[in-house]
Amino acid sequence: MRLEIEGREAGIKFSACHFITEHAKCGRLHGHVYGLMLTLHGDKGANGMIMDFIELKKVMRRIAEDFDHRVLLPGNCPRMTLSVGEEVVAKVGKKRYVFPAEDVVILDIEEASAEEVARVMLARILAEIRFPSNVFRVEVGVEEERGQSAWISHDFR
Repeated sequence: MRLEIEGREAGIKFSACHFITEHAKCGRLHGHVYGLMLTLHGDKGANGMIMDFIELKKVMRRIAEDFDHRVLLPGNCPRMTLSVGEEVVAKVGKKRYVFPAEDVVILDIEEASAEEVARVMLARILAEIRFPSNVFRVEVGVEEERGQSAWISHDFR
């Protein structure tokens, strides 16, 4: 069986800006209203559910809140230098961005792409949710806009 939580429909979304270094169009600072999505594959448990929607959505909302109205920067990008203090200074080629530190989330990724943000979200979900033994796969998606999303999965078996 499959259980799905569609972020936009469930109100699990966050607004953030980012850029992809050295990309012709996406190299400019821009933003999205991201939807956080989750799919579980598993067998029904003793209570007739794969897992409780309420518990999953609570954690997903908390994670989304951590990213809401922030600038997402890749902490491991070989084409960017970051200086962190009261301000975060990001240098890419001839561009120099300066942001208040409290407005920035520096991620353990090489680019702030939807694919890499999905990987970060999966890691957070795996760290914060205790999945029951009847769940055998979790998939996490990050939707940048309707019809455009990146997904990653983790198999428990």
